[in-house]
This record gives sequence, structure tokens and C-alpha cells, in this order.
Amino acid sequence: MNNGGAASSSGDATVVKRRNTTTHHSNGVNNLTTDSMPTKNSSSLYSSASFMKWTLDDVVHVATHHWMLCLFAFGLLFFMAVEYTLLMVPYSSPPFDLGFVFTRSLHRILESSPQMNNLFAALNTVFVLMQTSYILWTWLIEGRPRATISALFMFTCRGILGYSTQLPLPQGFLGSGVDFPVGNVSFFLFFSGHVAGSVIASLDMRRMKRWEMAWTFDVLNVLQAIRLLGTRGHYTIDLAVGLGAGYLFDSLAGKYVEDSKRKIAKNSVNGHVSKHDLVT
Repeated sequence: MNNGGAASSSGDATVVKRRNTTTHHSNGVNNLTTDSMPTKNSSSLYSSASFMKWTLDDVVHVATHHWMLCLFAFGLLFFMAVEYTLLMVPYSSPPFDLGFVFTRSLHRILESSPQMNNLFAALNTVFVLMQTSYILWTWLIEGRPRATISALFMFTCRGILGYSTQLPLPQGFLGSGVDFPVGNVSFFLFFSGHVAGSVIASLDMRRMKRWEMAWTFDVLNVLQAIRLLGTRGHYTIDLAVGLGAGYLFDSLAGKYVEDSKRKIAKNSVNGHVSKHDLVT
């Protein structure tokens, strides 16, 4: 009897254990779960989602305090509609450039007056020399290499991209013997080194609180961009990417300088620092 009771007791335990184990079928796969492993309810997942907690006050707050993001969201939807309804420019036609459309009058004036075109080209070359002089001055005279490093990054990347995809010279290009690059020699269209170099110099001026110089460079950069569109020396996309490239490579140069300073500080503990280091 005792043996039978023991066997029965063991059997009951086995039965109880088996009852606490269930098998669920999901997509034809057997998933073994126990009472100690509760399943997550999909409805609770949606109820805890972030957007389920939004209220009308939240929407009003976003619209009033983050209106720029709302504009970008509208722009996303608008240009999605434009992109999928706009006819592509055929390969036999010249590229369509909105900047060229806006500067048609200026183009006609410069085309009819080579002297004026040469004057604007000479002034633009002076502005480019101003950019170059300032960027080199910050390193050679003031000992701050960030702007110079940024220009090195930028022009190298511009060379790689410009060579990788060589855009056709815009129809109606008005060259000048006093322009930079000098004359009508070949140059990379994408992206504008003129605009990017000006942005790099302007950002450095702002870091040094040289506000008047920075604003002067910004105004001259806008005039430079209009002149480049009027002479068909750059496409609009070249100028836009040049603007972004100035900010991008200035940021990368800043990270490079800070990283170098940390390495110098680390090496100074071991006495391996040279007083001639670029960023010291």
C-alpha cells in the first residue's frame, strides 16, 4: 500500500506539473510557455504607445513652439506630391534650374555687357582672396587651425565628388579672364567652393565674436551666389550644398581639433608632447 501510495503521489505530482504547462500554437510553431511566463497582450502594447497619450494641448504646443518642424512636415508631404507628379527632364534637354529662371534678367545684362561681367568677376575674385587670407591668417598668425583644417576637408571632398559626377557646363556660361578659377579653365561644378569657403570663414568670425566681419561675409556670399547663378557658373544645387558643406566641415574640423587636444593631454602625462603640435 505504501509503495502504491508513493507511486500514486508521484503520479499526482506529474499530473499537476503537466497541467501547469500549456502549449500555444502560433503560425504553425509550437511555443512552450509556463504559468511563470505571462504573454504580452498586443492591446496593452498599443495602449502604452507614445501617440496614444497625445492630447489637444500637446498638438497646440507643437504647432506654436515647434512651428519650423511643422513647416518641414508640410514640405515633406508637398514635395512628395510634386516628385511623383512632375515630368522628368529628357536627356536631350538642358537641366532645369530654378535659380537660372530667377536670374534671367541678370544673365541678359551680363551677356550684353562683358565689361560689367569682368568687373563682377574681379570683385568676386577679391572676395575669394579675402576668404583665403582670413582662413590662413587664423592658423599662421593667430594659431587657430580649425578653419584651415575645415577648408582642407572641404576642398578634398569637393574634388572627390566633383570628379565622381562631372556635371555638364550650363548653357550660356559667361566666363571672364579675371574670374577665379582664372579665365575659362575647367573646374568642378559640384559643389561650390566659393560658398563653402565663405561659410567657413564666417563661422570662425562668429566664434571670435567678430560680428561685423561675419555679417559682411554673409552679405558678400549672397551677392556672390547671385552672381554665380547670373553667369551660369554654378547650378543652384552647387550653391545649396556648398552652404551645407561649410557647416558640415567646420563641425568635423572642430571634432578633429578637440580629439587631438585630448590625445595631447593624454600624451602630456607621459611627456610625449611636442610644442610644435598643430593644435597646441
